[in-house]
Amino acid sequence: MGSVHQPNLPVIEFSVKESNSTTSSSWVTKGVEVTRALEEYGCFIATYDGVSQELHDAVFLASQQLFDLPTEVKVLNTSDTPAHGYVGQIPLIPLYEGLGIENATTTLGVERFTKLMWPSGKHSFSENVLKYTKVVAELDQMVMRMVAKSYGIEKHYDSLLASTTYLLKLIKYRSPEVSDRNLGIVPHTDKTFMSILHQNEVKGLEIKTKDGEWIEVCPSPTSFIVMAGDACMAWTNGKIEPSSHRVMMQGDADRYSLGLFTFIRDLKIETPQELVDEDHPLQYKALDHYKYLHYHASDEGMRSKFPLKSYCGV
Repeated sequence: MGSVHQPNLPVIEFSVKESNSTTSSSWVTKGVEVTRALEEYGCFIATYDGVSQELHDAVFLASQQLFDLPTEVKVLNTSDTPAHGYVGQIPLIPLYEGLGIENATTTLGVERFTKLMWPSGKHSFSENVLKYTKVVAELDQMVMRMVAKSYGIEKHYDSLLASTTYLLKLIKYRSPEVSDRNLGIVPHTDKTFMSILHQNEVKGLEIKTKDGEWIEVCPSPTSFIVMAGDACMAWTNGKIEPSSHRVMMQGDADRYSLGLFTFIRDLKIETPQELVDEDHPLQYKALDHYKYLHYHASDEGMRSKFPLKSYCGV
């Protein structure tokens, strides 16, 4: 018996300074690396200097203060879009609790949420959250520009970017009691276009590889898990498949994580013609992202093994 190979996710380094150097040869090379990682794993780890240790600590502290609010305050966080507001107290996933800030890269979106939770205001919360979402959104856009460039579809990304909206999900998993199973969240793929996850020091996130192994992702203040969602699979004609992931809780510490999720509003997501040919026939019809989110939350969508295929597969 040889030793068991424990696969690791690719780790790719990003810097805020790079966001403007889109023509340099190193930028183009990194784009190929990013695209290959997404094609192979559906995700990768980005080390990113955009979030300082100070901002990291401030935004996780803000998250803890938020979850310390009484449940009757947190449930005020509602949304017309499934799972975009408060989610918690669910028997299937008793350890999980999440709140969502829609339009999280805009002052208006963040202020609206803050006023709902703290009617008398909480400036430090909105200031740190907005600073955080803006700089993580830059990472998302860098990654997407690289993917678009390596596929030769940059002009199609520009129109998507103009219709991109960001949801910040603040998530808490309480530590399991003896009676609990240690499942934090069931295995799933994200229904987003892209997701960027950031864990505090408590681990728990696991990614499933294409050959069925689960990889544990260790947290670090500078590492972000960049993950494709279902909508990205439709856009890339199936070249990039989202990775299935879950959270398994151990130990006696609560786990906090942040997810910046991208959605496309007021524009149908269409596979660029450049990605369709005889060997790669069109797999998905034009997709209305928000209608897909509603479909996925319906009984039919919940029952489907591949909701994206049953919703808009060719």
